[in-house]
Amino acid sequence: MALYAFKAINNAGETEEGVREGADEQAVVQLLQAEGYIPVHVKPATGRSFLGLSLGPKLTRLGQKDIALFTRELATLLESGLPLDRSLSVLMELAEDKTVLNKLISRVLEKVKSGSSLADALDKQTGVFSRFYLNMVRAGEAGGSLGEVLSRLAEYLERSKELKDTVSTALIYPSILLLMSLASLFVMLTFVVPQFNEMFESAGKALPVSTQIVIALANGLQNYWWLLFLLVFGITAFMRRQLSQAQSKKRWDKRLLAFPLAGNVILNKEIANITRTLGTLLGNGVSILSSLAIARETVDNLVLVEALQDAEEQLKRGKNMSDALMEKGIFPKMAMQMIKMGEETGRLEEMLMRVAEMYDKQLKVAIQRMLALLEPVLIITLGLMIAGIIVSILLAILSVNDLAF
Repeated sequence: MALYAFKAINNAGETEEGVREGADEQAVVQLLQAEGYIPVHVKPATGRSFLGLSLGPKLTRLGQKDIALFTRELATLLESGLPLDRSLSVLMELAEDKTVLNKLISRVLEKVKSGSSLADALDKQTGVFSRFYLNMVRAGEAGGSLGEVLSRLAEYLERSKELKDTVSTALIYPSILLLMSLASLFVMLTFVVPQFNEMFESAGKALPVSTQIVIALANGLQNYWWLLFLLVFGITAFMRRQLSQAQSKKRWDKRLLAFPLAGNVILNKEIANITRTLGTLLGNGVSILSSLAIARETVDNLVLVEALQDAEEQLKRGKNMSDALMEKGIFPKMAMQMIKMGEETGRLEEMLMRVAEMYDKQLKVAIQRMLALLEPVLIITLGLMIAGIIVSILLAILSVNDLAF
């Protein structure tokens, strides 16, 4: 049994905070419901104060995690029977005073009390909620199932964040390994090699070509190390400029998709994102054309954006979505066949969500394969470069001392 901190609404409609003992979070939720509470948030108890929606006093903007948490807890309150204005008031009480979230909920609540719909109130919060989010909320309000739609929306946001975190986490170790490799080479060339340089110069003999190259590199790094920073700055500025222009970004996106392993990771990530977005929107009553337009806004790769744009045009001419997407030859055939089957059986939303789950799994496999290849490549490359430096120094020492084999 473990301790779990909770926030819940009592029979009087007031917010209560406390601690309960239970086998897991679900057991504590059931215990609170049996006591007549409406659970809002249950988490393992820690030494810190438990604030489910707290963003911390120093946070200046809302992240995807915070929006997902806000959505999940608002859905919980609405599905428990509380009216929208009361639910927003409760969430405002849960958030710390003067935080970004507290102020945002306050503004939304003010709009709702003045007669605005939740979607319109959220739309007024410029730059916070995406078009996808707002369309989902509008669909929920129009269908009278706002709580259920918000619950699905929270699940979508959580899955999307999990997908991004999977990619980001997978890249941490190779990045550290690459930085350590470069740092090791830098130390070898700037501190180790110069120790032998004076000995070689005093010998007055011609050094092997490999040793001359290593010494030249070491001298260059010692005297012109600042050029490395200029080079990094120049490359960064060049890439930012390239990626800020639509045509050049499209060329880079096309190259990335064609790149071994990395292209597979990018494609799997985007397919999972596109199909999950489409499935979620279609399942909540948004039209297929609007769904495609919204899904297009969630995609980073301009090659895929153009493919979705062309598919919209084909749909307007009466084609099926699967046929329209298949024409470009970019999307995987398996995904297109599953979507086609969903169209023919009238279960398109369900098949889109299955495709998303399938490509989530394929993404993880693709990342594992990429890491399985990348890690030994980095280690072997570093080993060969360090070995090359050591061998060149040894050859020079043998040459200076007139040793031969």
